[in-house]
Amino acid sequence: MIISLSLIACGKSANSGDQQHANGLVVTAESFVDAFYSFESDTLQAALSTAEDSIPSILFYQGWAEGGNYEVMERTPCNAENERAINCAITVRDDLIGALGIDVNVTDTFHITFSDAQIVSVTNSSNDPQAYYDAQEWVEDNRPELIEEPCKGFFDGGLTPGDCVRAMVRGYSEFMASGGLSGELQAPE
Repeated sequence: MIISLSLIACGKSANSGDQQHANGLVVTAESFVDAFYSFESDTLQAALSTAEDSIPSILFYQGWAEGGNYEVMERTPCNAENERAINCAITVRDDLIGALGIDVNVTDTFHITFSDAQIVSVTNSSNDPQAYYDAQEWVEDNRPELIEEPCKGFFDGGLTPGDCVRAMVRGYSEFMASGGLSGELQAPE
């Protein structure tokens, strides 16, 4: 009986340790999200110090979010996908969707991977509506000169993400003015 109780206690202790580890990862992930939405690149870069390969795209995205006037509408708690991965979903309102005249907020999800309790990778995904991608394609095809300079290094360490997103917002507005979502698109003259 003593051996059985010892084994049960060890199992609970191990589960407790696993839960503490997972909770620690969630706290670190939440701190990353705080750093992202602080719109302070130095703070974000410090949070990514052990995820060097993620720095160019995530710093660009931070500048893009700031330049696109991302406003957090809902921030659900980060949750563990597994013992090494935490997901953080943030619903935002932004100028890009606003330019399309769509009454929808977009949820961006940060996928944060850990090793030894340190962030080693961050990627993100979004549930942008198809109109967002249609407008982006239209801008790239019909107004490349609008985005050529400001969008150099697009999500790969570019130096002007704020200018890039503002150029895209202008392009999205032109997309809508040209027939946008009605399906009767016209290139500007």
